Amino acid sequence: MPSFDEVLKEAGEFGRFQKRVFFLLCQTGITFSFLFAGVVFLGQVPDNYWCRIPGAAELSKRCGWSLEEERNFTVVPLGLRNGSSGGECQRLDVVWDTSASCTSPLARSGNRSMGNLPLTACHDNWVYKQPHSSIVSEYNLVCGNAWMLDLSQAILNLGFLAGAFILGYAADRYGRILIYLLSCLGVGICGIIVAFAPNFTVFLIFRFLQGVFGKGTWMTCYVIVTEIVGSDQRIVGIVIQMFFTLGIMILPGIAYLVPTWQGIQLAISLPNFLFLLYYWVVPESPRWLLTRKKGEKALKIMHNIAKHNGKYLSPHYSEITVSNEEVSNPSFLDLVRTPQMRRNTLILMYAWFTSALIYQGLVMRLGIAGGNLYLDFFISGAVELPAALLILVTIDRIGRRLPFGISNIVAGIACLITAFLPEDIPWLKMTVATLGRLGITMAFEIVYLVNTELYPTTLRNFGVSLCSSLCDLGGIIAPFLLFRLAAIWLELPLIIFSILAIVCGVLVLLLPETKGICLPETVEDVEQLS
Repeated sequence: MPSFDEVLKEAGEFGRFQKRVFFLLCQTGITFSFLFAGVVFLGQVPDNYWCRIPGAAELSKRCGWSLEEERNFTVVPLGLRNGSSGGECQRLDVVWDTSASCTSPLARSGNRSMGNLPLTACHDNWVYKQPHSSIVSEYNLVCGNAWMLDLSQAILNLGFLAGAFILGYAADRYGRILIYLLSCLGVGICGIIVAFAPNFTVFLIFRFLQGVFGKGTWMTCYVIVTEIVGSDQRIVGIVIQMFFTLGIMILPGIAYLVPTWQGIQLAISLPNFLFLLYYWVVPESPRWLLTRKKGEKALKIMHNIAKHNGKYLSPHYSEITVSNEEVSNPSFLDLVRTPQMRRNTLILMYAWFTSALIYQGLVMRLGIAGGNLYLDFFISGAVELPAALLILVTIDRIGRRLPFGISNIVAGIACLITAFLPEDIPWLKMTVATLGRLGITMAFEIVYLVNTELYPTTLRNFGVSLCSSLCDLGGIIAPFLLFRLAAIWLELPLIIFSILAIVCGVLVLLLPETKGICLPETVEDVEQLS
């Protein structure tokens, strides 16, 4: 009986059918980038807000003040008391009643001068000129509550982490396309609930769930695409990540056009429901069906692929070799039980962790040019496009391993040089830092491809999901590592990044080269890779 790769070659390794499925699933990269980076616009800190004095709302209504007039009565005296305060986190420790004067409401505050009025910390009752512009103004995530905004992103990354384990396992047990569709439905429903969450607790719960399902859509679509194309076309996984970058570039346009955070949240969540239409056009992975002893269904799908590709399967392709490896529920022990699998798993876990930590750290540190958030964010996405183009140019000529190692080493050296460049040459410092961003972006994109190619079909989705869960752990740690070390010395995080990247660059050179080889079907196939 022919192997799956032999049948795939006969049916067409990247014909019209695969191109259609590939293009459809690429859209998932756009919506996942919205979820991944949306907090930048959902959580914008308002430019103008202040703490309202008790009784001020009633007095303002009685006196017919505008918000600006109320602010003048509230904040200007506070500025006299403390010139550095803008009234955001402190207020005058007074209470206005209905008998207060409309022209001089502080006149009855004892005999104290304006500069000696007592102050108190503000715990609630903030006033925003645009109260629904972001989750910060919606849930009062300012002053002593500002850490809750960071918590919202940490919760999302925690959802990614849980999704990698739960849905990675489910996709290997119940099928790729089923879990993909359920994940799309989950992201859409949770996104709507997040937009209309009555309080911050509900917001966090469903943001976590949105992270769980979002990771399911991203990882599963990536595996489906990789499994239905031939070994020479597996770089399509890199192109999927170009759609992620495209999403990064589209997101600021959406945020610019939509004035409220609820509108932005709905705009980036609702498109996931369109992916449910893929039920009729995207088949189950035939590779996965073979591992579940469903050769008949796999062959039917292969005939359909051949038909759409204008090919014809020979009559002797009435059966496909079914994996003889015993099918069991995947576990972490399966990934470390044999020597080659163990080495691959540990190196890939470190590579995922390092890529995410350095990538997010450099993004937060660079901040591009400052000023216009929408333009800066667009530019930060555009910087990533050359990384994907460099990969596409080199990966089939040189292989996977060398670009993977070199990109990490270049990122590490660039971080090290940036740390010691003087501040009075900002253009050079920015250029070298951007080179580091380019290098780590290449490494981040290559690790997706290599990870998929180094696991057998029975463990592929679980292996990719488990290893990539270290990416989410890196994303959780990155801001804390960056800001804690920067408090000691501004450039210290870059030193740490450079060490991590260079070590990663050396380690990945120990992985087997996968250029031009068939995807391994069993653990034994992986052990034979050199």
